[in-house]
Amino acid sequence: MEPSLFLSRSQVQAIQREFGTPVYVYDEATLERQARQALGFPCPFGLTARFAMKALPNVAILRLLHDLGLHIDASSGYEAERAQRAGIPPEHIELTAQELPHNLARLVEAGVQFNACSLAQLAAFGERFPGASLGVRVNPGLGSGHNNRTNVGGPSSSFGIWHEYIPRVLETARALNIHITRVHTHIGSGGDPEVWTTCAKLSLDAAARFPEVATLNLGGGFKVARMPGEKAANLQEIGEAVSKILRQHAEAHGRQLKLEIEPGTFIVANAGALIATVMDVVDTGSGGYRFIKADAGMTDVLRPAIYGAQHPITLVPASAGARPAADYLIAGHCCESGDVLTPEPGNPEGLLPRSLPEARIGDALVIGGAGAYCSAMCCKNYNSFPEAAEVLLRKNGELRLIRKRQTLDQMLANEMLL
Repeated sequence: MEPSLFLSRSQVQAIQREFGTPVYVYDEATLERQARQALGFPCPFGLTARFAMKALPNVAILRLLHDLGLHIDASSGYEAERAQRAGIPPEHIELTAQELPHNLARLVEAGVQFNACSLAQLAAFGERFPGASLGVRVNPGLGSGHNNRTNVGGPSSSFGIWHEYIPRVLETARALNIHITRVHTHIGSGGDPEVWTTCAKLSLDAAARFPEVATLNLGGGFKVARMPGEKAANLQEIGEAVSKILRQHAEAHGRQLKLEIEPGTFIVANAGALIATVMDVVDTGSGGYRFIKADAGMTDVLRPAIYGAQHPITLVPASAGARPAADYLIAGHCCESGDVLTPEPGNPEGLLPRSLPEARIGDALVIGGAGAYCSAMCCKNYNSFPEAAEVLLRKNGELRLIRKRQTLDQMLANEMLL
């Protein structure tokens, strides 16, 4: 069994030796394949596919995806500025933020597109940019995340303007002389075409109430299959179902709406792996557990600790020869009881051992599905562990360092003694 979809055992060992661990590795061929699937999303009246950069904001990855034709979805003013520093044209960046950006004026004046996510944001934009155009994010009243922590639609979500407040949105737009030309929605993680169809209908119903809307943005949340047995979203099936609804809407309202989607996980999740090293092997007696202690953890992969999320984990022995299998819990390197990489599915409080070859100090561990919301979303510098290095595996087999390992000096750079 290979340690990931794109790394061989010999490559894992070579990376472990050359770059040290923990280290993220991203596969250019997988990134390109997934990006082309997103760009091929069926749509009858035009499509813009945006990469949700919060999933993996490394500048090398942003430039690679930009060169393939993806635009950018930014979730904060800082992300929008970061994308520009990576060389992304401002007009290719769309900003949809929970917090009104401190640099909003500078971003909009540069050409970044803005979606207001609350009535207060709408008013702030209108007061600063009378006569300008923008989008609004609407909560259509439904979401499809697999739990409340990943569900970004419906009454339990603060994202967007509640659909019942659309009259207030229209009133504010009239009063401040601003033009709403885009409706943005996001329903969460899912892969069921029927759910996407239902939410597309709700979103189109909202769009129909804005006379100047020309674009509908359905966000992202396309399910990926990180673990064996999981079923990934089929973008062709979802796109065909949504296209049917768009055509019906065009016939009913006389408007052919352009579509935008914002995949993040779908593009990068399985294009990334985290390589760690076994630092210790301990147990808690005959009635307890065996533990592998790794030199990575919630400082690098936080999803298991907060979601009970599952990642494929493979042990790559440092020495040749067959080894018997054993059940292990994998503990991270933080002095934190919750730093466990093998929780029960969907239950960060539970534990679920994995069957792996007998572990020895120095072996490599490969945590798959680590391209999305791992490097980007972690307990940075907890216990003063440095940020891990990042490497890109090019299509020609070359390994390129795209982020150096952080130093202690860099970690302390902004601190000052009294």
